[in-house]
Amino acid sequence: MMRVLKVVLEGTTTSFRYPHFMLSVHPSFPLPPPATIYGHICSVMGEWVAPEGLQFAYHFTAQGIGEDLEHIHVLTAATGKLPGTKLPKVIEGNVNPLTRQILLHPRLVLYLNRPDWVEHFRHPRYPVLLGRSQDLACYTRVEVVELEQRPEVYFEHTLLPYRVATQTAVGVVALMPRWLDYEQQRQPSFARYLLLQQRVRSRDFKQFGAAEQPRFWADPRAMQSKGVPLGLWFHSFTGAEDEALSLA
Repeated sequence: MMRVLKVVLEGTTTSFRYPHFMLSVHPSFPLPPPATIYGHICSVMGEWVAPEGLQFAYHFTAQGIGEDLEHIHVLTAATGKLPGTKLPKVIEGNVNPLTRQILLHPRLVLYLNRPDWVEHFRHPRYPVLLGRSQDLACYTRVEVVELEQRPEVYFEHTLLPYRVATQTAVGVVALMPRWLDYEQQRQPSFARYLLLQQRVRSRDFKQFGAAEQPRFWADPRAMQSKGVPLGLWFHSFTGAEDEALSLA
């Protein structure tokens, strides 16, 4: 058994922009990047928390995908004077329209290895958001639950570590922001993950060599698939790529 914090968040819209797309089209990741989860936790706590030792797992779904027309101001340094004045120009820019992909009616079930933070999530310091400032959301459940280790689970609508891509043909690999170091001028850290939206059972993972059969953390209270519980794969923001089988 292992005690963890379980939070259920629901909203109307959200969008997880690819970090290297600036103009024309802003596609969204289908699942929230770890950096989004980290920022959300810090917003709840009201301060930048140390990422070391913090681990998370989640199950994320959305009821649909849409598009929204937005615009951004692209600014550059300027020279010369403001028209009709002797005042120097500092910046100038243009308004650029863009199409943003948005996820409709998102639902996030978040698990954290910090059950002692339950009261912080019941009384968050800042408004509950998932992504952009306009993506207001709310918590529909905040509780401490006990997970169990099971030899067989199923995974879906979640992140798995990059190395699991060699064990299954299900899912898509993506480079995602892991966390932003605000003590180093928002220096981003990136990692590869397997984005899994389809359902796959752990017994279908290919095993190579004589590796010991792993056991997985499972939420026995979540929806089961033919008697098989939902599996949870815990990730860290720094350090090792993933912490699948233990929470130190």
